Amino acid sequence: MKQFKLLFTGLIAVILTFSAVGSDYDYVIENARIADGTGAPLVSGRIAIKDGIIAAVGEFSGSARETIDGAGLVAAPGFIDVHTHSEMITSKPEAMNFVRMGLTTIITGNCGSSRTNLSEFFQEAEAAGLGLNIGSLIGHGSVRKAAMKGIFMRTPTEEELAKMCDLVAQGMKDGAVGLSTGLIYVPGTYSKTDEVIALAKVAHQYDGIYASHMRHEDLRIREALDELFHIIRESGCPAEVSHIKLSGPTAWGRADEIIAQLDKARAEGLKITHDMYTYTASSTALRQVLPQWALEGKEEDFVARINNPATKARIIAEAKAILKSEGRDDYSHVFLARCIPNESLNGKNIPEATEIMKGNASLDHQLEAILEIQAGGGASSVYHNMDEPDLERFLRHPLSMIACDGWPLRPGKDVPHPRSYGNNARLLARYVREKKVLSLEEGIRRMTSLPARTFDLARRGEIAKGYHADLVLFDPDKVQDPATFRDPHQYATGIPWVFVNGEPVIRDGKDSGKRPGRAVRKGK
Repeated sequence: MKQFKLLFTGLIAVILTFSAVGSDYDYVIENARIADGTGAPLVSGRIAIKDGIIAAVGEFSGSARETIDGAGLVAAPGFIDVHTHSEMITSKPEAMNFVRMGLTTIITGNCGSSRTNLSEFFQEAEAAGLGLNIGSLIGHGSVRKAAMKGIFMRTPTEEELAKMCDLVAQGMKDGAVGLSTGLIYVPGTYSKTDEVIALAKVAHQYDGIYASHMRHEDLRIREALDELFHIIRESGCPAEVSHIKLSGPTAWGRADEIIAQLDKARAEGLKITHDMYTYTASSTALRQVLPQWALEGKEEDFVARINNPATKARIIAEAKAILKSEGRDDYSHVFLARCIPNESLNGKNIPEATEIMKGNASLDHQLEAILEIQAGGGASSVYHNMDEPDLERFLRHPLSMIACDGWPLRPGKDVPHPRSYGNNARLLARYVREKKVLSLEEGIRRMTSLPARTFDLARRGEIAKGYHADLVLFDPDKVQDPATFRDPHQYATGIPWVFVNGEPVIRDGKDSGKRPGRAVRKGK
């Protein structure tokens, strides 16, 4: 009997091998409606995949190793997210929270923070076994840290600037898609415009893009945009405005004004696009509510400042002024996602956390709690700081692409922003199906061909012969984002098939265990 089983198993293996060798295609998808990613109307047809490439689209003949019935589903190019923070992807290389919402390619290195040795990063990422493709920008803040040795509230020396330029050049040679800045974050916040221009010129020599988290997203957004325009005029780079938004009640209602400012610059010849997430809350470090000068240096420098009564009083006074300028009376809009010194506070807003910590949730006590948390290691936070009509107005603009601003996660730990689980599904469910802000075809274009062309990702972002077989099959009537702010660790639903480089990473709603992702470089 044992010999018979072995013989039978061997026979099956031979049959399967012969079948694969004798097939014209690896996979054929039938009966799905095809959205090619360009914004063109959906069409009926078939899609053939061979050796990781789309081999045929429409009507064709030939056999397949496997045929997939896409009845009731839309077949689209795999979604591309140009704004993630995935430098630590080697710890969660499957990136299942991303793949489950249809992402097949992500760009990391945003907001000025990246690995400075991208060749090494790409090698490590591929060796880890990627569930999707990953590319990177080279981060201004990271090269600034590498060159300026911990003292950042100053202009770099000629030697330091030269080193920064060399690091950007090497990053571009290694395949970076461009340069990123985080001009509200240490150390980028201390940089002058001329420094950024010098680095953007280097990126431009390699046809890179300039992606910027600008200095201001509140009432001062117009001056931040003017700085962006100056940088790209002088450098020659096209620009990407990272996570475009109007932050704080005093800035709300100005979306048309900001769009008009952007469109005027475009009419003058500047190339500018923008990305955004589909939520009215952002996420960043709790420290961002404090004046930036207070954060210079190491943790012990911050502790020394708040232990000095005069300096502490100045920090608190300036933090209150920032809060007032946003039109707020307290920090009830800020929720702790990951509080390093006290994880039991995760999911609480600042007044709730302050009540627990201090027994009193007055504004002064809230600031005391914030300083204490920051001194104890800090926290990441979710900020409910945007207005739905502004979000929808930005979303309607044809140059707005969809990006989650998240990172690879596994369910369970902390209370992170739900965008890392649901951003793309939320676009399709809320803003396409329910609110009809965008058509289905246009929503898909914002997640596929627009980011691929903007960031020069060759042969991705469209369903066309010869393109990489990154594909998503979803049910337009059922796709949903169950992740919430209170319960974020929930995968998107209604997306039963996700192909990366021709292999199904999600097969009929389940993780296939395949990890065919690879590093993607500019123009390749």
